[in-house]
Amino acid sequence: MSPPANDHTNRQAVAVIGAGYVGLPTAATLAHFGHHVVLAEREQSKLAALRAGRMPIVEAGLDELVAGGVAAGNLHFTDSAVDAVAGAAFVFLCVPTPQSADGSADLSYVESAAKEIASSLEPGAIVVNKSTVPVGSANMVEQVIGRPDISVVSNPEFLREGTAVLDSLNPDRIVVGADDARAAAKVGELFSSTRAPLIVTDATTSETIKYASNAFLATKLSFVNALAGLCEEVGADARDVLLGLGYDKRIGFEFLRPGPGWGGSCLPKDTRALLHIASEAGYDFSLLAGAIASNDEQLSRVAAKVETACGGSADGATIAVWGLTFKANTDDRRDSPSLQIAHRLADLGATVQAFDPTVDAETDVPDLHDLQLQADPYAAVAGARVLVVLTEWDEFRWLDFSRVLAAMAEPNIVDARNLLDPAAVRRMGFSYTGIGRQ
Repeated sequence: MSPPANDHTNRQAVAVIGAGYVGLPTAATLAHFGHHVVLAEREQSKLAALRAGRMPIVEAGLDELVAGGVAAGNLHFTDSAVDAVAGAAFVFLCVPTPQSADGSADLSYVESAAKEIASSLEPGAIVVNKSTVPVGSANMVEQVIGRPDISVVSNPEFLREGTAVLDSLNPDRIVVGADDARAAAKVGELFSSTRAPLIVTDATTSETIKYASNAFLATKLSFVNALAGLCEEVGADARDVLLGLGYDKRIGFEFLRPGPGWGGSCLPKDTRALLHIASEAGYDFSLLAGAIASNDEQLSRVAAKVETACGGSADGATIAVWGLTFKANTDDRRDSPSLQIAHRLADLGATVQAFDPTVDAETDVPDLHDLQLQADPYAAVAGARVLVVLTEWDEFRWLDFSRVLAAMAEPNIVDARNLLDPAAVRRMGFSYTGIGRQ
């Protein structure tokens, strides 16, 4: 059940800058909690979609949450950040922080947004860094705004794409960092309806918590994928090994699923950013560097499995790919291991016929030009020597595999998500290869 909305006596005026994977769920959640929220998005196509009740991103439950906020009069949209901050006591910066060539986070969008709103902020307003930003970013934003009456607070997000609404309404914890403890506490009060543990600290610590969390999860995934490789070598079943690990309360089951590698908009960017921060500080963070290198090796291992299934070379082979997003239940392909492997297969000379539920085969998609996009999963397998399952869309489990078998040139499956039942597909006549499974 969703947490109850805030009492109207605690209602606050909030501006959110940026309607992306962080900004839109944040704005909708705060509106659900009873606050008056104005969401600024300058990209006109996104803004038009929101005003028409269509979500510009794929996220379970987001359309209902946004619709509820609009219907209650708590959520409004504008294309002007300056207009959004008028009358706002709190301003959340939810703009992109892409990875620079040296691995550091690019803060140009954050700096630009801060400059744009600086002179229009209400006296005493609190600016909140919600984007993932490196250590020292709160101080940078303070300097850019240049107003002693404005406090800048770090409030990192811990949302998982695909479950961002659930995570927003039921967070594990709320982390707020600032030199001004009173300002930090006020930001924490915005989320009081969640009843989540509140950690109030300084800005530097708050910023580090975000990077540390994602780096730890990435390291855990790298360990799991490396362990799956070991299981293949010694003849163990990785699924049962990980089952035995997961029941240990000190370890738990979260992030214990082997796959083609970790990716998305957070883990690759944040691990490299933290490695850059460590290098700048003169600290040899070799453990994290090893986790990143292990992930790169995992991509190569999966591509090699496909080549083996093709008889040793993918050159000239027709290969079917199911799934291009970095995980199921999202349309995000940023740093997607699925897409990286599909590109690698194309680079090896294969004809890659790809299907993903969030990709329109009739639309020109710049990052997919080397792939032949298909309208459905059955079209993708036509004439293929190998079917590669790269994203764990649940719908792939329930397809007619007798139809898949009949359409393929050779009955080979490489299941990089361990999504399918090996025994069942083998009984049908497929040759099946998973990750860490015999």
